[in-house]
Amino acid sequence: MPQIQKRLLEQIAVERERGQTRRALFGTSAKIAAAGALGSAFAGAGPVSTVAGAVAQEFENDIEILNYALTLEHLEYSFYRDGLAEIGKDEIDETAGEGVFELLTEIEGHERAHVEALTQTITDLGGEPVEEGNYDFGYEDATGFLEVATALENTGVAAYAGAAPSIEDDAILSAALGIHSVEARHAAFLNGLNSSSPFPEPVDLPLTMEEVLEIAGGFIVSEDSSATPATGSTEAGEAVVVEIKDFKFLPETLEVAVGTEVTWSNSDIVLHTVVADDGSFESDNIVRGDTFSFTFESAGSFPYICGVHTSMKGEIVVT
Repeated sequence: MPQIQKRLLEQIAVERERGQTRRALFGTSAKIAAAGALGSAFAGAGPVSTVAGAVAQEFENDIEILNYALTLEHLEYSFYRDGLAEIGKDEIDETAGEGVFELLTEIEGHERAHVEALTQTITDLGGEPVEEGNYDFGYEDATGFLEVATALENTGVAAYAGAAPSIEDDAILSAALGIHSVEARHAAFLNGLNSSSPFPEPVDLPLTMEEVLEIAGGFIVSEDSSATPATGSTEAGEAVVVEIKDFKFLPETLEVAVGTEVTWSNSDIVLHTVVADDGSFESDNIVRGDTFSFTFESAGSFPYICGVHTSMKGEIVVT
């Protein structure tokens, strides 16, 4: 187990060494507008996070926690890798100041190191690492990119803080705290770029997994929007379960008899919701392992979506 911590720290150190020749940040001339994405991400999370996030959460084991972290690191690495290539050095530096692109590239390297180390660690422990998904971050220019970056980094800091009390293995905990401190430095840097205080509070509030995935889940889109709809049918009184897996409702179209109770069960690490187009039923957030049930008392067709990932669609046909 000590090799876990060593591997993580060595990979982070390699990325740090690559940036030793970077330009100093002092004298940056241009600052972008305040981070609207950050504000919306944390709006209303105060009292809930203070209580719920400060205690150990219900994770099955350390592998599940590592996959939770890997989900967020995939998100961050993909964001920097693709965004920096898309926007380019000239626009980034013109918006945020000379040398900022180089520093963001260094952050990209850190996130890649986190992904590689977490993936290898999960594999070494006999687990199956989650894979990178398809994302839509919604930015249109360098200013929007930097706002989303600020939201992602601050969310990552709060996520590690919230999950750390649940880690059982001391070596994994030590390594996770090492990543947490690096993410905090990223967040401070980006806060400063967005005309915010690099360190706005004396104590950072942790976030629960449900709170984090509600924020991050908005960036994750369906992996295969062209999939052929699955079909199924049931008889009255038969137990019916629609599985939510890989950003799909399975089966996507289901035929049931009047009076049937349908239960949706979430197998994804990201939270989902079930929302009827006609408003006849709507779930709360369904986190991994949780369910939502609704009894169909009248005939008809009931299309529905995931309110968080609106490309996810399903339909219940009641006869």
